[in-house]
Amino acid sequence: MKKYSLILLIQLITICTLASDPVKELIKNAGDASTFPKDNLLVVFDSTLTDVQESGLTYVTNHVLYKVLTTTGAKNLNVLIFGYDPQSAFVEIKRATIYKKNGQIVNLDLGSVMDYPAPARAIYWGAREKMIEIGRLEPGDAVEVEMFRKGFTYALLQQDDDERYIPPMRGHYYDIVEFFGPNPVNLKVYKVKVPKEKLLQFEFYNGEVQVSGWLEGDKFVYTFSKTDMLPIKREPRMVSLSDVAPKLLLSTSPDWYAKSTWFFGVNEDYGSFESTPEIKEKVDEILKDAKTETDSISLLTHWCADEIRYSGISMGEGEGFTLHTGEMTFNDRCGVCKDKAGMLITMLRAAGFESYPAMTMAGSRIDYIPADQFNHCVTVVKRNDGNYQLLDPTWVPFLRELWSSAEQQQQYLMGVPEGADLGTTPLSSPENHYIKVTSNSELLTNGTLKGTLTITAEGQSDGSVRGLFKNSNKTKWNQNVEQEFLQINPKATITRLEYGDPMDYLSGPIRVEIDFAIPDYAVVSGNIMFFKPLMASRLFMSAQSHLSMDTDLKEREFAFRDRCSRQVEVSEAIRIPTLKKALRIPEKVDQRGAVASISAGYILQGETLTFTEDISLGKRIYEAGEWPQYRAVVEAQNRFAEETVAIELKNN
Repeated sequence: MKKYSLILLIQLITICTLASDPVKELIKNAGDASTFPKDNLLVVFDSTLTDVQESGLTYVTNHVLYKVLTTTGAKNLNVLIFGYDPQSAFVEIKRATIYKKNGQIVNLDLGSVMDYPAPARAIYWGAREKMIEIGRLEPGDAVEVEMFRKGFTYALLQQDDDERYIPPMRGHYYDIVEFFGPNPVNLKVYKVKVPKEKLLQFEFYNGEVQVSGWLEGDKFVYTFSKTDMLPIKREPRMVSLSDVAPKLLLSTSPDWYAKSTWFFGVNEDYGSFESTPEIKEKVDEILKDAKTETDSISLLTHWCADEIRYSGISMGEGEGFTLHTGEMTFNDRCGVCKDKAGMLITMLRAAGFESYPAMTMAGSRIDYIPADQFNHCVTVVKRNDGNYQLLDPTWVPFLRELWSSAEQQQQYLMGVPEGADLGTTPLSSPENHYIKVTSNSELLTNGTLKGTLTITAEGQSDGSVRGLFKNSNKTKWNQNVEQEFLQINPKATITRLEYGDPMDYLSGPIRVEIDFAIPDYAVVSGNIMFFKPLMASRLFMSAQSHLSMDTDLKEREFAFRDRCSRQVEVSEAIRIPTLKKALRIPEKVDQRGAVASISAGYILQGETLTFTEDISLGKRIYEAGEWPQYRAVVEAQNRFAEETVAIELKNN
């Protein structure tokens, strides 16, 4: 990548705001498709100036120069879209200029900027988009855009004038600045002006950045700049880019305790969790058979999980960090994560529990600078022993957990009166998420396999198996189970299928019993028979997400993730009455690691061949150095699914 003098580039950006000619020179020297053979667009520079007011209100000017490298890049840049929430942010495109490679300069008519409701799914809070059409471009063309914004990301309470743009934690400022993206960047500059009385904390993660600071009147000015940034090459199932790519976090909030107490106070002041006679009546009805503290917490959590539909249609006061009232959600019977969490808090309090909201970040890490790195709201309840327990009614519909273990190794912040520090959810033992499949079968001389198998599962694995039923119409339940067999062999038939009521998930782990027959399952050639045990054939892969992991990578640069920790136990006893001797049986494997293990193989006793497989995967998020252990387990399990057993049959 072509190296640039940082001072020169900053000077050129400054000049570009005064005259247009230097921009042409900058575009010319920025590089082209030969400089960036793997990319379609180049960001010549990306400059942001943020001016923070005493109230926390921010005025932001963003100035970007793009250069088209390929025809695909030209297509991708034919429109520019800026999303915003009118309840909390104002956006204006100030200038858009096209620099054609033939020297022509075109200033776009800003009267053509369109402002329309943003496409939405599940959450309908009134988000909007501003779009300007750039039109047809060619490689070598460039587009310069200047945009002004005031406000913040999350809406709180609707106010008048600029009050609506002041952040929820009034007087404080935060920002999360990504120094990465899908295109190469020659230079990125982030400059922020903060009242000198405000203490600004910041940290740059996953790389280095040039930093400077000086006093300018009554404000302190910080500048962060970085040059020559290339897109990060993604790896299969890697953690979020924000966990590994360069980013800047800034905040004037003193610590997480301050954020915790503020989050507690803003919802108590709003009255988010006040009960009503109707809510109390429903709580008493739900808890009529509860015998223990755990019973009560479980019943209320699962009622909120199952009975409050996920759909963000409620509008008005209470968006963002302020949770809608329990009364509103109870009447609507729908809401987003914060509404489901708030409904549970309201019900727990009506039942006599001490309960509060908590914030977390589903899908990526929360770093320690107290910027608002949150996208999800959950519930905490104080148990009789004084400890807080996490509950998540959004992620546990028809799931036997109270806190989804798909959220283990995830940071969270409780909004409690005494304040709290940032916490991390613990690992969940693989034994909590077992899937056990046992089979007794008989392999006939003509190659037909007949037998019975039993599936039991718990935790996240229970949810995966139960998904065969809960995610479709009842008329498709049997067909969904049969489909698991048909993926292994298209001649498979199920002669008996028993599973009780799959919707009654609170009574105990799911149990499915199946009698099956598969004609021509084994290949017979004279007195030789070839086959793969059914239990080795990756049956019920929906509960074994690790099997779809791409193991082509020998090494990883970044951490990676699975759905959840899990334990897989498989056992199949195959009776072969005409067995004379085994000609080829795959070698057993026994690999024990700190985070991933497998022990699998065959035992031949008389006319019975038994295949067993015990797998333990201990985490949801794995470090890059743990990949060899994990990869070895997946490859071994897949190897058993592919390798054939060969036996010799007795003469008739």
